[in-house]
Amino acid sequence: MKKLLSFLILSLVVAVLTACGSAEKTEDTNNNASEGTTKQTESTETTETTKLVVGASNGLHDLILEQAQPILAEEGIELEIVPYQDYVLPNEHLESGDLDANYFQHIPYLEDEIAQKGYDFVNAGGIHVEPIGIYSQDYASLDELPDGATIIISNSVTDQGRILSLLEVEGLIKLDPNVEKTVATVDDIIENPKNLVIDNSSAPEMLVTYYEEGEGDAVVINSNFAIDAGINPIEDSIAIEGSESKYVNVIAVRSEDKDNPAIKKLVEVLHTKEIQDFIINEWKGAVVPVAE
Repeated sequence: MKKLLSFLILSLVVAVLTACGSAEKTEDTNNNASEGTTKQTESTETTETTKLVVGASNGLHDLILEQAQPILAEEGIELEIVPYQDYVLPNEHLESGDLDANYFQHIPYLEDEIAQKGYDFVNAGGIHVEPIGIYSQDYASLDELPDGATIIISNSVTDQGRILSLLEVEGLIKLDPNVEKTVATVDDIIENPKNLVIDNSSAPEMLVTYYEEGEGDAVVINSNFAIDAGINPIEDSIAIEGSESKYVNVIAVRSEDKDNPAIKKLVEVLHTKEIQDFIINEWKGAVVPVAE
């Protein structure tokens, strides 16, 4: 009888200890699971990123943005770059919401697009200037241009004022002083001592082709198109715009996004010394960074 009683007491003790152990194990498991969930949540919050889709001209603007990608990634911003080879679609796609921003146009062009098409865009920040250049296959300087020489220029209204201002600075023509330089046209030329024929019928993206094929006596080309075609604006032009140009290339956004933190960070990164040094070293003065 004593043996049976001892056996029952021992069994009861073992059962209690086993139950306690199981409870502790269950509690530990639950605690570990809870901790794991917390850590996973914290990890998810830490790695959360903001995506920014930016349209850019191919061969220059997109290369600058590529330098900003890893810097922005460290700030939790995933930058997707959409390259373009024209001046129309980037603004259309910005308005439609396919892009969060674009980077291809200078201030006068942006202002003209807003005025002509009613875009609700704003300039989020100036990044660089691309000095416009005059090129010739036949002449080494503007002084060599013969009487009646043909100069082929862009048919873009905003480009024309800029180009004519450059021709005036170089002493080839004189514009009506009562006309704002940025909107000047060939009709505003009041003096043309060399009787230059200024052909303003060409799309800006075609000017490189005309230069390479020897069309006209001289061709005026935007630096982004020249660089994209392997032409060095500093070495190959016979005249080039100065760095004091008002034609600063900007990040354009919809007005509703002007205070978007990701946009502000993008502009901030593009103004860093790292990006500015890249622009200077990559294009040797053919593209000039703007600090703000």
